Amino acid sequence: MLFRTLILQASALPFVKRFVRESRLFRPIVRRFIAGETLDDAMSAATSLVDEGFRVSLDLLGENVATLEEAHAATAAYQQVLDRIAGSPQREMINISIKLTALGLDQGDEVAEANYRDLLQSASKSGTFVRADMEASEYTARTVEIVERVHRSFANTGTVLQSYLYRTDGDLERLIAAGIRVRIVKGAYLEPPEVAFPEKADVDAKYLEQAKKLLLRGHYPAIASQDELLINRILDFVEARGIEKDRFEFQMLYGIRRDLQHRLLAAGYRVRIYIPYGEAWYPYFSRRLAERPANLLFITRSLLHK
Repeated sequence: MLFRTLILQASALPFVKRFVRESRLFRPIVRRFIAGETLDDAMSAATSLVDEGFRVSLDLLGENVATLEEAHAATAAYQQVLDRIAGSPQREMINISIKLTALGLDQGDEVAEANYRDLLQSASKSGTFVRADMEASEYTARTVEIVERVHRSFANTGTVLQSYLYRTDGDLERLIAAGIRVRIVKGAYLEPPEVAFPEKADVDAKYLEQAKKLLLRGHYPAIASQDELLINRILDFVEARGIEKDRFEFQMLYGIRRDLQHRLLAAGYRVRIYIPYGEAWYPYFSRRLAERPANLLFITRSLLHK
């Protein structure tokens, strides 16, 4: 946790942001985790992965718009993604992740919900699933409530829960009872110890417990992790309980643990790759570095060999 805190604090410094954005040395590692800055880049990556047998989720990076005009612009940009998916022969293998703060959550729940509903109405025509990503803890309760309300009209949506938050057990039971699809993750935002488990061991234990609940009682859950030890324990649980492989899917991040992604796919599991793209890539990139020391070591080796 100390490593993650230090990396997130350092990445927020203006000169660090400028160096990472402008340095040619960082471009290869950025492209490892980010598909590109355009929808064409994202669709190209999606096509290649689907051809290999993976499912994908497109994520246009960006959050916390400041005005209603920006919220409407973000909604229009998401609509372009949905249009491209609808026109793709691979559309059954592609879905989309959105952020409610990009749709205007800071301008009011009713603003974000209206834009969210518009997107779901459009997505339902092509059978596209839309997942509302979970953001920092200050938005958790509002996100859960909005998803619950919207799901009553649109079954083609779900959300994400973060195991490091103390409140997640209650949210999990609530969403399972409502039949809402859940993506379970450990959590990547820097949160205070008043709302989140500070120790990795506690987060891992909660993640495993909650993933098992979803596998037993959830509605097509998404088990999202790059942690091989946890995934192996989940595989053991799935085998011991006789859980069929088409009742859930693993989800992994673009460019991380490609070996593990292929191993799961080769074993017959459904694997969806989360493909981030867009000009607002820096905050996402910083969180990926903070999650695993190995990611930072990868960059260091790359720089030393230039």
